[in-house]
Amino acid sequence: MACDRDLLVAARAPSEAGRRTDAVGKNLLEAFSDGVLAIIITISVLELRTPHGSGLSALWSEKAIFLTYVLSFANLGIYWNNHHHMLAVTERVTGGILWANMYLLFWLSLFPFVTGWMGHNPRAAVPTATYGVVLLMAGGAYYLLQWLIVRSQGPGSVLAAAIGRDLKGKASPTIYAVAVVTALFEPLIAIGLYAVVAFMWLVPDRRIERVLAARGQAGGRSG
Repeated sequence: MACDRDLLVAARAPSEAGRRTDAVGKNLLEAFSDGVLAIIITISVLELRTPHGSGLSALWSEKAIFLTYVLSFANLGIYWNNHHHMLAVTERVTGGILWANMYLLFWLSLFPFVTGWMGHNPRAAVPTATYGVVLLMAGGAYYLLQWLIVRSQGPGSVLAAAIGRDLKGKASPTIYAVAVVTALFEPLIAIGLYAVVAFMWLVPDRRIERVLAARGQAGGRSG
């Protein structure tokens, strides 16, 4: 009997060590991503210029730069929120997931550049279109990261169940693509489309929380 227990402990040890390693990897990935996003937001706010003057007219003259910053801040907040929820239900981190996360951070790191460029040229076609291209590529990078996590965990994972049909995820790149083309002719309409997508995602997304709650209730009943 003692030998059987020793064999059982030895068999469990590698899997438990693997789970601990995965947890450490996920925690480091989340901490690193949070730090990068914090730096991106800090750089973005440094792009805001102090108005030359003390009156409201001086403040109003900087409205385009400020509103562009608000739009970018909202988008970064949305990515941070969804990224946090996605990693919360991620059980293991693979090399592909690490690189996909870096790819996402690369496109997010361009936000300060395109925010400043479009903010200083709100009616210019190329800066507005470039801003949309960065939004589109960041959305694609997030989708890639999400797909790799689902593939590593299987179709029965919490994340796969929470994503479901993912209507917002499919509609967003379409709107971005339309906005990029529109920016070449009517930049202000394109900016409005960028804001529409942001408003779509500002509504709290509780899909993951609902799936976790439902599975917890089912586990409680079965117990």
